[in-house]
Amino acid sequence: MSPHDATALPPPRVCEQARLSRDPRFDGLFFTAVTSTRIYCRPVCPAPTPKPANVTYFRNAAAAETAGFRPCLRCRPELSPADGTWRRGDAAVARALKLIEQGALAGQPLSALAERVNLGERQLRRLFVERLGASPTGVHCTRRLLFAKQLLTETTLPVTDVALAAGFGSLRRFNAAFKEAYRMAPRELRRRPAAARGAQSGDHLVLRLGYRPPYDFESMLAFLRGRALPGVEHVDGHGYARVVAGDPAHPTPGWLRVSRWPGGEHALKLELHAALAPRLLDISGRLRRMFDLDADPRAIAAALSTDPVLKPLLRKRPGLRLPSGWDGFEIAVRAILGQQVSVAAARTFASRIAERFGAPLPDAHAMHGLSHLFPTPEALANADLADIGITRTRAETVRTIAGALLDGRVDFRVERTLDDFVARWTALPGIGPWTAHYIALRALGHPDAFPADDLVLQKAVPTDGTRMTARALTARAEAWRPWRGYATLQLWREAMAAPAARASRANAPGRGEPPATGSGRPAARARRKRDDAKVAR
Repeated sequence: MSPHDATALPPPRVCEQARLSRDPRFDGLFFTAVTSTRIYCRPVCPAPTPKPANVTYFRNAAAAETAGFRPCLRCRPELSPADGTWRRGDAAVARALKLIEQGALAGQPLSALAERVNLGERQLRRLFVERLGASPTGVHCTRRLLFAKQLLTETTLPVTDVALAAGFGSLRRFNAAFKEAYRMAPRELRRRPAAARGAQSGDHLVLRLGYRPPYDFESMLAFLRGRALPGVEHVDGHGYARVVAGDPAHPTPGWLRVSRWPGGEHALKLELHAALAPRLLDISGRLRRMFDLDADPRAIAAALSTDPVLKPLLRKRPGLRLPSGWDGFEIAVRAILGQQVSVAAARTFASRIAERFGAPLPDAHAMHGLSHLFPTPEALANADLADIGITRTRAETVRTIAGALLDGRVDFRVERTLDDFVARWTALPGIGPWTAHYIALRALGHPDAFPADDLVLQKAVPTDGTRMTARALTARAEAWRPWRGYATLQLWREAMAAPAARASRANAPGRGEPPATGSGRPAARARRKRDDAKVAR
């Protein structure tokens, strides 16, 4: 697939058929603009279909708004999942889009964004216009305005709070931008009836998080439930809840819960403590990554179904997504604690660390016993972990990564390539390729992360009962790019479901992996050459 293919519109015939049938699989993959009304809609819009002669298609909302169209008030384009082109298109545009999603243009000029992706400002602007139909600034502004539109429609937050939550520095600037783009003032939209606002209360907000079907939410919860840390997060058969830290400007912590939206709508329900309202844009972005809500199952299945081993798994579980994590440091610590031990043991160690070194909440949230935050790198950089139950080598690795994050040797910057990310992490003692790829998979939600040293993967791919080498598995997986992470999840999920695999995992604590390579002796080079953990976590 060429870089241009990743951001091209589906063929006109496909767009027309999807629009007429209101196919939810195409929601967010293109938008329908009506030239007679100057309004753009989602493919699933319930309004009467316009005449084909009056229809123009756009790849994304920013392109439609750049062309002078405003969002439909009925189908609400702000609820569409993102098109996910950053996962497979041009590397520079992909990384720039991820940075924009994290607010890189909220307080910095375009030149700073261009520098972070190693491009000139004019070149970056040209690539965006060429590939996306809008400038980086246009993409940034559309994202903020659509999020503000959702908050105005679904919550009772004051307009000033909506402006700040959407990333606008002042109410005046927000009013001007909103009125220019949508030809109405924010308060005028707020006066329109919206049933969703009836569920709000003073300290409780509810938002939709849309996805494109199919989506296997039950498998996502099952994965997270086996790893949930008591006091920090809670997972049951219906949803996921956790405590969330505030920020320097709004330090009060709060809680959130994610569950299915009732009525069969293709969306998850986010319930949020109102103290976190200033962080709404960041929180919704984190949750979209964590629950992999912007994935395009059609594109993933088309790429992976060419493999005879993966094809039946994709048919069995078409909605399987990448279960990411809330915080990169938390995932990294848990990955280290899980090296060559069972998932249950790793969870026990992580729970002890969280309870011992995590900040307790001023008032423990009664819901699900949420009581403390996961510790920060500052809290663990010099922590005494002797009583946690882990080896001295593991304890030193935890302290090492905390210090490395503080001094900048490693990070979770989304503009890094997978190879760069893995190289930086494996340069640390105690971190091998398996751990680095696992962190990339779960901390970044990287769709192409691939722990080739994983024992389960090496046994799952051959059909004759043998075990592949990491080199052979890597060569086989070249055809799975750029979706090797999804192939990993499919193979792990199938192995976990097999009775024989369950019986095998019930054996010794090592669950079949090779013995460790020493503790405090100078074995770091040997650890990096083979790996530190070779089982699915």
